Amino acid sequence: MRTQFLSKQNLWFKFSLTKLLIFLMLFSFSTLFAEQYIVVAKNERFNKSIMNQIKALGGNISKVHAKLGLAFVTSDDVNFLAKVSKLADIRSVIKDTKVQMIDPNRKVFAVENAVSPPNTGDDDFFFDLQWGHTAIQATDAWALGETGAGVRVVVLDDGIDSDHPDLAPNLNLSLCTSFVPGQTYEYNENYPGDPFSHGTHTSGTIAAKNNAYGTIGVAPDVELVMVKVLDSYTGSGYFSWIIDGIIYAADINADVISISIGGYAEKTVENAELLYALGRATLYADAHGSTIVASAGNDGENLDNYPGLYHLPSDAPKVISTSATAPIGWATDFNTSLDNLASYSNYGLQHVDFAAPGGDFIYPGDEYCTVAGTTAPCYVFDFVFSTGSNGGWYWSAGTSMATPHVSGVAALIIGAAGGSLPPVAVLNTLRRTSDDIGPMYRDLYFGDGRVNAKKAVMRINQLNKDAGIESTEKLIPEEFSLS
Repeated sequence: MRTQFLSKQNLWFKFSLTKLLIFLMLFSFSTLFAEQYIVVAKNERFNKSIMNQIKALGGNISKVHAKLGLAFVTSDDVNFLAKVSKLADIRSVIKDTKVQMIDPNRKVFAVENAVSPPNTGDDDFFFDLQWGHTAIQATDAWALGETGAGVRVVVLDDGIDSDHPDLAPNLNLSLCTSFVPGQTYEYNENYPGDPFSHGTHTSGTIAAKNNAYGTIGVAPDVELVMVKVLDSYTGSGYFSWIIDGIIYAADINADVISISIGGYAEKTVENAELLYALGRATLYADAHGSTIVASAGNDGENLDNYPGLYHLPSDAPKVISTSATAPIGWATDFNTSLDNLASYSNYGLQHVDFAAPGGDFIYPGDEYCTVAGTTAPCYVFDFVFSTGSNGGWYWSAGTSMATPHVSGVAALIIGAAGGSLPPVAVLNTLRRTSDDIGPMYRDLYFGDGRVNAKKAVMRINQLNKDAGIESTEKLIPEEFSLS
């Protein structure tokens, strides 16, 4: 991941010179004493009889999602998987796996003279660095009266700087939680796994308040909830934690669930069951009205060429998968295209639903540019700028940064509909209103297009008008035909 930090007080930057992305991979994890398993019941129900049988075979049950037929179990018996798999009511037993975030080295830069990019005029002093909002026409959506008020967005990530002045006004602390044992949802600067706070960055792209300070999120009036599912020491998280997070988000009535993490799994029988278990959670969330958005991955690959791999969680049912776009040399020409496929972004007709601003690092040369009073290497301005650790702001890039742009637009759609809308209606609105920036119609690189906040809100407003619904009323799903 290539990341750069900016603090208003001392104006300094920080980023890595290695490939700009968070690279995630899956690996099976065990301790010296016990293995962790996901146990899947056949009938999507876990009763006491099944639990007693698992315990009798040496399992220690740490969590049961009875209504989904899932349990998380540890055991030090090397034959535990084989034994429990033979139980009549058990569909499968899977070794839990982790998503690992690898964080490369960084470097510091200084500052220097200024020009004015397209967003100039807002009093949030770093808003002019957010070219992604220009790309998706976020400010035009706000001008139509929609900012996401009344919509709840849950971010699954590695924690958040809850005191950040751009995030605190929208953060619902009473609902924030952590599924990482021994760690809270709060960002801790002593954690080595993520010094710039990935979760704070993704959250800011969605929900930074329009408060005359710092940056602005795509949906600056949403209610934000952080659910920690990644260990801050290692940058990794069990799939059971991610499943926990999705189910929790659905249970607290999340309108949008934003997941800027992911990794690969071979299409083995065991991993097919892992996808199935994850799918029970995503289908549950979808049925409870939560639109789920996730990253397509950062390896610059056509995933259609790898039929033997899953990319998770973006390949799970009812999950919107996002590729990344970026300008090349935006700081040198504000009229340059903002819609190039990012060099690192995964793509594929079967694997990408939409594209959104994610940033890139391929602008050549080492010259410096100054934008809105901020001086840095010119290529850095092609990154996505958002909130970061210790009340600061960072540049970063990846499909992790594209995902919250889509999540923010989804929140604007739901807000325009009155604060509630079925995920299928959100998906179809995105399909109807995204900009076709690649080959005509759905394509390998951008799916159904790069999301457009203005067009999405305009469509909902028109449907409201056609149905005779006031903007303050709830859009009735039966009246919302998208066929």
